[in-house]
Amino acid sequence: MSFSDRVAARLLRGGQLLPDGAVSGPVHPLLRLFSRWVRRPLLPALRLWRRNIQLRVVATTLLMSLAVVLLLGVVVVGQVRNGLLTAKAQAAQSQAVGGFEVARKLADGGDDNRTDDNSRTASRGSQDSATWLTSLVEQLASGGQGVFSVVALSSDTDEPFGDSTPGTRGPRASGDVDPERSVPSELRRKLDSKSGTFRQYTQIKRTGSNDGVPALIIGKRLNDINGNQYQLYYLFPFSQEAESLKLVTGTLATAGVFVVILLGAIAWLVVRQVVTPVRMAAGISERLAAGLLQERMKVTGEDDFARLGESFNKMAQNLQLKIQQLEDLSRMQRRFVSDVSHELRTPLTTVRMAADVIHEVRDEFDPVTARSAELLRGQLDRFESLLAELLEISRFDAGAAALEAEPVDLRDVVHRVIEGAEPLAERKGSRLVVRGGDHPVMAEADPRRVERILRNLVVNAVEHGEGRDVVIRLASAGGRSDGAVGVAVRDYGVGLKPGEATRVFNRFWRADPARARTTGGTGLGLSIAIEDARLHGGWLQAWGEPGGGSQFRLTLPRTAGETLRGSPIPLEPEDSRRNRGLDADGRPRTAAGRPTPTVPAQPRPGAAKAPARPTTPPNASSRAVPHQATADRPEETGDDAGHHAGPPVHAPPGTPPTTDPGGPDGPTTDDTDHRTERDAEREGGRRGR
Repeated sequence: MSFSDRVAARLLRGGQLLPDGAVSGPVHPLLRLFSRWVRRPLLPALRLWRRNIQLRVVATTLLMSLAVVLLLGVVVVGQVRNGLLTAKAQAAQSQAVGGFEVARKLADGGDDNRTDDNSRTASRGSQDSATWLTSLVEQLASGGQGVFSVVALSSDTDEPFGDSTPGTRGPRASGDVDPERSVPSELRRKLDSKSGTFRQYTQIKRTGSNDGVPALIIGKRLNDINGNQYQLYYLFPFSQEAESLKLVTGTLATAGVFVVILLGAIAWLVVRQVVTPVRMAAGISERLAAGLLQERMKVTGEDDFARLGESFNKMAQNLQLKIQQLEDLSRMQRRFVSDVSHELRTPLTTVRMAADVIHEVRDEFDPVTARSAELLRGQLDRFESLLAELLEISRFDAGAAALEAEPVDLRDVVHRVIEGAEPLAERKGSRLVVRGGDHPVMAEADPRRVERILRNLVVNAVEHGEGRDVVIRLASAGGRSDGAVGVAVRDYGVGLKPGEATRVFNRFWRADPARARTTGGTGLGLSIAIEDARLHGGWLQAWGEPGGGSQFRLTLPRTAGETLRGSPIPLEPEDSRRNRGLDADGRPRTAAGRPTPTVPAQPRPGAAKAPARPTTPPNASSRAVPHQATADRPEETGDDAGHHAGPPVHAPPGTPPTTDPGGPDGPTTDDTDHRTERDAEREGGRRGR
């Protein structure tokens, strides 16, 4: 890379000359504004260039044709110019040689006719030489009016063109040629020093004008009638050749323009014949994707595009038949589920009444029969929940679900959900923590459906949180017309494997298919929840990491019917391993991205291993459901409560932040023991939501 390239690269990095590898500062606002001002008018043209293949082909054809025409024009004009110069030089040489021969013969003939009268004076001889030179120039120039000019100069270069006796040594020229400026001094010196014919390209200067005409000058040193040396020059202007070259150049330019336009038109017609069927197929494909399954391509002829159209139409027809079959089958399935659900309600009601009667008198039965009565009632509860959810799913499938939106404060909905989930949280040993409940979180929503979504998320988090805290976070952003509200439910349980965050909303999906259906819910809760979110025009998204818990985020528009552009809560929580700089095993990463080596902690013999206690993040407005005191989980009092005073340095995976870390290099031995004890439980406890 050259020095200029390095300077340009550094300027582009930050507008400053920085050494290679250095981090430059922010780009100056004026430079950013200038770049935006330059790019703004080019964006429509670039978009059109990317989307229009016909424009690209035609433009490329025009550019390539123009380049070829220019190249051919340069070559042809060069050849014509060289030919004209060669022909002109040959003709000028022949003309000049003939003139020089005529001048020599005239001088020789004058010597033969000259008498030996010694009484002829020097002035008389000089007058005869001047008269002879003048008549010679006029005689030689008479045969080339407008074709060439003749100039005769003194052969003595030490003196000017004219002296005290201009009649003898004064320059002679035909026409209005200025001999002093037209004949190069270099050529004159060459003729004085050497004999022979010499030529040189120059410009003819006219008397009283500074404009020059390109010309070829040919000169030779000769003797006049008295034997005095003089220089005779022929000046051949290139006026006619310039006119011829100009005519050829104009003709080639005109022909080239027509050729380029013709090639562009041909390319446009050819590409149009190719692009038109493709555009038609693209438009019909878009209409098919929009649900207009009866659309077909118009087929004409028997060429390749006709076969393409026929194949496309056959494909569309087969797709239409398959889709119709699938729609009929889906409709039958929905009708079957709805009918079965309705038909099962009557016998289920009867069975429920009988089971309630048996359950009330179970104390009179033997233990086995009493236990059977309890199991019967529990399974009837699951059966009723399944029927209710199947009916709700059938309403979504049939498009009969209606949204009854009204202004609601999501804090009230969250508090009702927490009150309903408190008994389950006490049994599991978890606490429900609310963040962001200081200010109203208002939105136009259906309270019943939002409460159902949040109840499902909170109950799932408690069931799969392994006795750790469950954090419910509320937030809002934006104005009333384009704002959004969000609720996130964070647990620190078994988490989700990669790829399970999208499959968790599928119907009857479970992370571990080997788990029995007797545990967990019906498998339809999250499916109904995401349908409720879509009915609001909102989002329901999931995030999780193995052993690090999961977070489900509900985002709703502040005003019903508005389009969401973002969520006020990040999907990945701040206490995830990646945000905390930990690897998959919970160890801190080094600067190079490799985990810091640690010695595996060994369990202490006889030491009581209490499970790691999650803590409540410092938030004065948080609401927590207290733990139920058990033999293996005593209530925290005194100093134990002080562990919730601040954020952690490093927490073991799967637990919320604690203020009792094992130092900056990794988790403590107790934390490692606790994590080791739960490995087997996490493998068998993958959630099935």
